Amino acid sequence: MLSGKRNSALQILSLLLLFLHCPASSHNYHFVVKEATYTRLCSTKEILTVNGKFPGPVLQAHKGDTIYVNVHNNGRYNITIHWHGVKQPRYPWSDGTEYITQCPIQPGHKFKQNIIFSEEEGTIWWHAHSDWSRATVYGAIIVYPKRGASYPFPQPHEEVPIILGQWWKSDVMEVFEEFVRTGGDPNVSDAHTINGQPGDLYPCSKSETFKLFVDENKAYLLRIINAAMNSILFFSIANHNLTVVGADGSYTKPVTRDYITISPGQTLDALLLTNQQVGQYYMAARAYSSSPTIAFDNTTTTAIVQYNNRNSTPFSSPPILPYLPYYNDTNAAFNFFDSLRSLANEDHPIDVPKNITTRLISTVSVNTFPCPNNSCEGPNGTRLAASMNNISFVDPTTIDILEAYYYHINGVFREGFPDFPPLVYNFTSEDLPLILQTPKRGTKVKVFDYGSIVECVFQGTSLVAGIDHPMHLHGFSFYIVGTGFGNFDQDKNPLNYNLVDPPHRNTVTVPINGWTTIRFKVKNPGVWFLHCHLERHLTWGMNTVFIVKNGKHNKEKLLPAPQEMPPC
Repeated sequence: MLSGKRNSALQILSLLLLFLHCPASSHNYHFVVKEATYTRLCSTKEILTVNGKFPGPVLQAHKGDTIYVNVHNNGRYNITIHWHGVKQPRYPWSDGTEYITQCPIQPGHKFKQNIIFSEEEGTIWWHAHSDWSRATVYGAIIVYPKRGASYPFPQPHEEVPIILGQWWKSDVMEVFEEFVRTGGDPNVSDAHTINGQPGDLYPCSKSETFKLFVDENKAYLLRIINAAMNSILFFSIANHNLTVVGADGSYTKPVTRDYITISPGQTLDALLLTNQQVGQYYMAARAYSSSPTIAFDNTTTTAIVQYNNRNSTPFSSPPILPYLPYYNDTNAAFNFFDSLRSLANEDHPIDVPKNITTRLISTVSVNTFPCPNNSCEGPNGTRLAASMNNISFVDPTTIDILEAYYYHINGVFREGFPDFPPLVYNFTSEDLPLILQTPKRGTKVKVFDYGSIVECVFQGTSLVAGIDHPMHLHGFSFYIVGTGFGNFDQDKNPLNYNLVDPPHRNTVTVPINGWTTIRFKVKNPGVWFLHCHLERHLTWGMNTVFIVKNGKHNKEKLLPAPQEMPPC
């Protein structure tokens, strides 16, 4: 925080407004970020953890609560913690995005964050939002219904977080630093994980494989989170169906499937009915990767669903592996995504925006930059990059965008992120001119008036390597009203939009060489990050910032800055 800008009256006003804004119910948590030693895949290394746990601690709240998290950085690296899916109404100060809403918490320092829940209900999550620290720094957030309310589905016998991740044998920060230095693709992970474990298909992992012990004919609510860095995943349980009842902190109409697809950043609430013969069954996950030219982790991670055996006799047969779609089965992936619908009933109504005031179309592309002497490891010696509307985003390094906006500091960012692609071409053509591959660098943001009603179309391109993009917007959930393959047709495609019960999410997967349309109302003033949740694309610059101006009334205005923010 800029100390010269503070005064005692502002501090008192900030605390008073925050107190008046927050519900009475609250809870304090302490996060101690530190290195801890873990063994996976027969190798032992130090990883960054929270409270020495991997995955980290589960946060619990009821709808509308506020909790306080004191983050102590006892590690070697700068850190921020983002509360993924929490809208933080009028309070981006605790959104936890490095150089966007705060400067990082430096080693030896701490930062108290106020986590303000509003509409969220179900499973969301938290994770580091600095460099590649989130490879091991993540955990679940469970938001229960308001006190006295119940689920819109039968009460489960038990609730179990299932967090999917990735594991590198090497130090992940070394993987990150080499990836940035060489300009090529990062080394792929050595394994996927379920609740931190790769599973007993890997050497040295049999005794540590996660087991879910279940009773017969009970319903278990699996709170599934994809915390993987770069993998969209198929997930399934052998001989069992999953009934999805929630996604990204919102309820859905129940949909029963024998597999699910889940992108990095997304969460799903799914009921598992234990109605099979007593025995052991694998739950398993492996990658969905649509591009034939991009290397990916093709390993399968497993955990075990084990029925409690009244006879206490050992199971003689090994667990059964489930069906999972093939790696590049795009139809299977989007058949699942497209099957989700908002619950949209009397107790959980939705309000799909119809009278649009602001329309955006943004390309999402993988690009390249020239490299001196063609010495980088991208195609033909170039440096790999990524962009939105041909702008590869450049993070500030000396002050975050929120403080620059709040204190009217010039030179940190520029307005004018384009509403339409500056280069118009056949976005999904198989053969595009090389000149289209090079984007511009910049820190351009899009500014909205409070109360705007936005429609945003994400258009994938085939530049360098067409692939799917899970796009995540901080500070909002949005309705996914349409998706399709090929180039978006603004005359024809909107005719098929779902404006009745579209899914309400915070992370949407744009299909390979396709498009998707989201709609939302802009009623959360502040600075909010929009980015691809494939970590390599975020590092390359596939992101921008939405700035929402204050409204006319007090409850439509950004809350004042807290007394202490981490310094840069």
